[in-house]
Parts: sequence; structure tokens; C-alpha cells
Amino acid sequence: MRIIAGKWRNTRLEVPSVVGLRPSADRMRETLFNWLQPMLAGAAALDVFAGTGALGLEALSRGATSSVFIERDAKLARSLKDTLKKLQGGEAATVLTGDALPCLQRLESASIDLAFVDPPFAAGLWTQVWPLLAPCMKPDAWLYVESPPNTPEATPPAPWRLHREMSTRDACGRLYKRQAAT
Repeated sequence: MRIIAGKWRNTRLEVPSVVGLRPSADRMRETLFNWLQPMLAGAAALDVFAGTGALGLEALSRGATSSVFIERDAKLARSLKDTLKKLQGGEAATVLTGDALPCLQRLESASIDLAFVDPPFAAGLWTQVWPLLAPCMKPDAWLYVESPPNTPEATPPAPWRLHREMSTRDACGRLYKRQAAT
């Protein structure tokens, strides 16, 4: 695994061996961040099921000013903290170790511009995440969701509107824009 572009371009990420870990493919991350590039400068990001942290790290590398990572597995969280210590500017990130749902409840007053939701596919946590994520997000925020193909529960409810999507044989990535109340 590596960071694709930005100030940390080509930085290799050490990834501990953890059962069930499924990092987003380089090709999907590259496409996603090409879509997001115009809005990344100064953004506050949230990587909900961080795993390797590749999505939040890529956001920071490309101009986000902060990122919160939530990771349940202590080994992965420790690896992510070690990676951030090695990166110049890594102090702009916070790693929360614990289950995503209680951690999201603690972020209730956050003002997040961009969130990444890529849970372990077998856990099916999307519908539990949506109501907890909403209070953390700005009215005009962006949301990236990765899921297996044909997973209706991975579609967030209104006011999220699909902006773009991509898919591989094993995963579907969708970028949503939150529609501000009019």
C-alpha cells in the first residue's frame, strides 16, 4: 500500500496482517481523489472504519487540514499512529481506537467536510452508521461509501444525493453530496 499523490506521494504504508482487512484498491482511491481534488484544500476528513488509514491519509496528503480516523483493531490503530508520527504534518490527524458507532456518537458536534465509510463488508454496518454520521457532517459535506456490488443498505438516506460512482468486480465506490436544506 502507498499514498498515491500529494505531499506524501509514494509513501509506503506498513500494513499489519489482520484477518478481514480489505484496503481500498489503488485504482479506486486514485479515481475517488481525482473527483475530490477541488474540495480537499482545507477540508476536515473522517475515516470511519480506517483499517490502514489509506483514505484519510490520502486526503491529508492532498490538502485536507485534519482527519479523524476510527479503528476498532488495536494493532491497526497502533500502526496508523506510528505512520502519522513519521509523516511531516501527521499531527493534523487524530486516531480513535474503538468501535465506530460509539466513537461517532462522541463526534456529534464535529464539522466534517468529507467522510469515508468503508466497513468490513460482512458486518453490514451501513444502516447503523447513517443516523450517527449525520450530526457530524456539515450541511454541504461529501460522503464516500464503499460496499460490495448490489448492497442497497449501503445507500445513505436523504439528504445525500449520488454524485459519482465506480465499481470493480468486488467493490462499488459511491461519492455522495449532502444537499443543504433550502
